[in-house]
Amino acid sequence: MTEPNTNRNSPFVSVKIPEYRNMLTGRFCFVMALRMLGTLVGWWMYELTNAPFAIGLIGLAEVIPALSLALYAGHVIDVSEKRKLLLKGVSGYLACSILLLALSTSYFGSNYSKTVTIAGIYTIIFITGIIRAFSGPIFGAILGQMVPREILPNAITWNQGTYLSASVVGHASAGFCIAFFGHTGTLGVIVVLLGSAVFVLSHIKAKPAAAQQGSKRTWESVREGLHFVFHTKEVLGALSLDLFAVLFGGAVAMVPVYARDILHVGPIGFGWLNGATDFGSILMVVALTFFPLRTTQGKKLMFVVAGFGLCIIVFAVSKIFWISFIALFVSGLLDAISVVIRGTIVQLKTPDEMRGRVMSVNSMFINSSNELGQFESGVMAKLLGVVPSVAFGGMMTVLVVVITWFKAPSLRKMEY
Repeated sequence: MTEPNTNRNSPFVSVKIPEYRNMLTGRFCFVMALRMLGTLVGWWMYELTNAPFAIGLIGLAEVIPALSLALYAGHVIDVSEKRKLLLKGVSGYLACSILLLALSTSYFGSNYSKTVTIAGIYTIIFITGIIRAFSGPIFGAILGQMVPREILPNAITWNQGTYLSASVVGHASAGFCIAFFGHTGTLGVIVVLLGSAVFVLSHIKAKPAAAQQGSKRTWESVREGLHFVFHTKEVLGALSLDLFAVLFGGAVAMVPVYARDILHVGPIGFGWLNGATDFGSILMVVALTFFPLRTTQGKKLMFVVAGFGLCIIVFAVSKIFWISFIALFVSGLLDAISVVIRGTIVQLKTPDEMRGRVMSVNSMFINSSNELGQFESGVMAKLLGVVPSVAFGGMMTVLVVVITWFKAPSLRKMEY
């Protein structure tokens, strides 16, 4: 690990490390590609089926393997050389995107039925869920081996800023690409981005296991990681709060329906709505880079998650594009604060030799909750209708915060 020769209070302290910059660049290309892919697949599936429930099934197809393999993946990450595993994961996404590109061609569409195309999309998304179980937690695990512990909060903020800025560009550009280049052209851009990510990330140095665990059985190793998470109250509380907030507040899953059938704004407006949340988030992350939170982080975490839920309620009932955009934008501002606080808590409290397992549990709580939230949104939209289902999710998010406020006083009082 390289010790940066600079002022540790500088907002740029972590990006002075060349290897860390390579990781940020590669992650930007990777996340942008995935956000474009998620946006495209949601729009594509809705065009093929005209069914909001079909959008929810996309999330379910990915989350089943991602959740099923998450704990095992954490063990594998901790006992493996992380750079090689990371490159395998990104390359796997590249292969899946090439397969989707083939499905989108006019040749495939003219020779195979719509049912075959739909089944092919779901199958490939299922495969990406397997890959995601391993690739998702690696970025968090490898981060702690790149920068000194003293500047981890700064590195986490930059890492989150990179993730969110890539999400903004990915969501918004996907809408424009779909409008101007169609599905095949958009997937071509995604393939190029993933190829670039593989190239840049290949310049990261090898990251061997922090501690040799070869003598441990897999289940013993997994149980050790679970024990750490469930007995570290601040980590468990922060992860649980975000889990339920994302699960119930997953309004983004229904954005294709809002864009086409409620707000009537088409693919370009769809792209802007998809990027609104992340655009707000990246602006807040930039602010937090220069003005980090220094006190009462636990209490602020609860306030911003409650505010996030209120924004989802406003989005649910709005029939005016700019109000819907602002509601999602403000939800992104608040979500960024939540993510930075949670990420800092998890990284600071996790030993190096357990980062893979803890990050995998983190992915089960947080990352997979996006897909579970997408499925929940699809189911509730089918049962209640689109607008009532999204409003219900926002109200449940606020309720979860109220319950957490009284049930987790240690999180509410936490500072770092």
